[in-house]
Amino acid sequence: MPYKEKEIEKQYYSIGEVAAQFDVAPSLIRFWETEFEQLKPKKNKKGNRQYTPKDIENLRTVYHLVKERGYTIQGAKEMMKNKSVQTKDKIEIIESLEKVKAFLQGIKNQLNTKA
Repeated sequence: MPYKEKEIEKQYYSIGEVAAQFDVAPSLIRFWETEFEQLKPKKNKKGNRQYTPKDIENLRTVYHLVKERGYTIQGAKEMMKNKSVQTKDKIEIIESLEKVKAFLQGIKNQLNTKA
């Protein structure tokens, strides 16, 4: 299931909120934190993770590589290490194209219902 695009508006998000955005279990996010050095959310005094918008962007990159593109953990690590800027640019392009596709499909559906 694709990442649920949501405007990032808060300073910090809980692991439950982040997991819901990506439609994954919180345990998967904790696992990814152990595997990817880019995923290091702050923790409050109680030890609860606090994800910033930057943390969520990094997590979105991991999600895209592992879940959407089918990379192994090791392959995703290498991609993030070697081509982090290129990878983020490609993700943004893909997301833009998916939005355009959805928009065009909506227009097509409207035209089909009127015909």
